[in-house]
Amino acid sequence: MKTIMEPSNSKLCTVALIISVLVVASSAGSFYDDMDITFGGERAKILNGGQDLSLSLDQYSGSGFQSKHEYLFGRFDMQLKLVPGNSAGTVTTFYLSSQGAGHDEIDFEFLGNSTGNPYTIHTNVYSQGKGEKEQQFHLWFDPTAAFHTYTIVWNSQRIIFLIDNIPVRVFNNNAASGVPFPKTQPMRVYASLWNADDWATQGGRVKTDWTKAPFTASYRKFNANANRVGPNSVSTSSENDNKAWSTQGLDAAGRNRIRWVQNKHMVYNYCNDRQRFPNGLPAECMRSKFL
Repeated sequence: MKTIMEPSNSKLCTVALIISVLVVASSAGSFYDDMDITFGGERAKILNGGQDLSLSLDQYSGSGFQSKHEYLFGRFDMQLKLVPGNSAGTVTTFYLSSQGAGHDEIDFEFLGNSTGNPYTIHTNVYSQGKGEKEQQFHLWFDPTAAFHTYTIVWNSQRIIFLIDNIPVRVFNNNAASGVPFPKTQPMRVYASLWNADDWATQGGRVKTDWTKAPFTASYRKFNANANRVGPNSVSTSSENDNKAWSTQGLDAAGRNRIRWVQNKHMVYNYCNDRQRFPNGLPAECMRSKFL
């Protein structure tokens, strides 16, 4: 791939432009104000005056939405209630992503299962188009019975995945060791419900039962306390000075909680998969897990 080097003054101008449009914005308003439906037509419905949003999947299409704004670092909270009953083959998502071949992405994916079997919470981090950093968990509650809060904290030092404010995963910035870390590309918030029965449930062995369609997942109480990027960015809340996420790590209680989650509820960790990495585990797996 050919690399085109910009003159140094052009780089400075680009950085200055990005900085000039960064605004810390705390958004906890209406889905009408915050999100655009991206696919699925009437399968995506904004309800209750903009306070709730449902996504549906049938044998013809899934559905999804994305944020109207891009962000560079922040805390992103969303409450979800997942597809109940036989959800095998379905994938419900809440994630951040930039665009392009060398994109960055931070994923929560919820892999459905046959009735009576647990959902698998699939997390991943992409930087410069490269992922393969999967960790998976089974939850300690039924995610279809009620709403629960799923959170992504993204700052320049680390990414933290939380469920009901309990940390389940930390991905640290180990760029000094040559590990790519998402830190320069603004990302939007995305959510979707789609069919992935070729891989999602028990490695693709259990397929989607379309007699149970439509499958529906519900979203509410989206909040982005984040650096919004764009020429029309405006401060929208008196809470805009609350940037605790910009240096957020784990205190002693947080480290105890994440150890409990990973000891009791983790079902896959790429850092333990020596069969997948016969020539040695990735560099970030050799470093301290927690900060």
